[in-house]
Amino acid sequence: MAEPTAALSGAVVRYSGRPPLGPVDLSIAPGEIVALVGASGAGKSTILRLLAGLEKPAEGQTGRGAGLGRTGFVFQSATLMPWADARTNVALPLEISGVPRSEARRRAEDALSAVGLGDRFTARPRQLSGGMAMRVSLARALVTEPDLLLLDEPFAALDSITRRGLIEDLHRLWAARSPRPAIVFVTHDVEEAVYLARRALVLDAGTGRLAAEQALPGSLPRPASWRMHDDYRGAVEALARALADAMTPPQAAA
Repeated sequence: MAEPTAALSGAVVRYSGRPPLGPVDLSIAPGEIVALVGASGAGKSTILRLLAGLEKPAEGQTGRGAGLGRTGFVFQSATLMPWADARTNVALPLEISGVPRSEARRRAEDALSAVGLGDRFTARPRQLSGGMAMRVSLARALVTEPDLLLLDEPFAALDSITRRGLIEDLHRLWAARSPRPAIVFVTHDVEEAVYLARRALVLDAGTGRLAAEQALPGSLPRPASWRMHDDYRGAVEALARALADAMTPPQAAA
């Protein structure tokens, strides 16, 4: 069995004035796409930060596979440097890691072209639509060729057509990589989760523990008609029920 790309083992995060998150146990296999769903405040973003190494658990462990370590992170907003053009924004992580500027700019241009912005190298963030800005953020996360790509509701503020296009692009970029990166995608949208991922993890609203796990049918990338397929609709309804159960307080369920 392949060593996981990332894992949490008994991870607990403590907060002042509220119950702790966890313990959380999860394992992300190489190349798999996992959707993380749950109520607001359930701990979805915290789990991403633990997986990225941006936060340490008070108890338990985080782990990465041997020889792995490159992580791309796409946040809820594009978080671009407003004074810099798209190429400079995307090249930044490469330059920070010591890649010569000329090579970093070339790789940034390749990444921007891959997300459909080959004609926007010199555009500043203010000159980009919300969808374009998120594409720049995605290119910046992918330019280092990460083993693990973490996305924290990056498409939530976009219109439904733009969101669909970006999900299609994400599948295309994932499928084109060899080896494929593991992806963990946080979303509130069960339809988005079922379309995007091969596995969905549902967080309990009260504790942040994993309340349910659902294997999702079909192959990735999705065929054009997948949203009309009975398997898709059935998986959406099943995941919606699991999410509703995870959001129900114990006393209400009694």
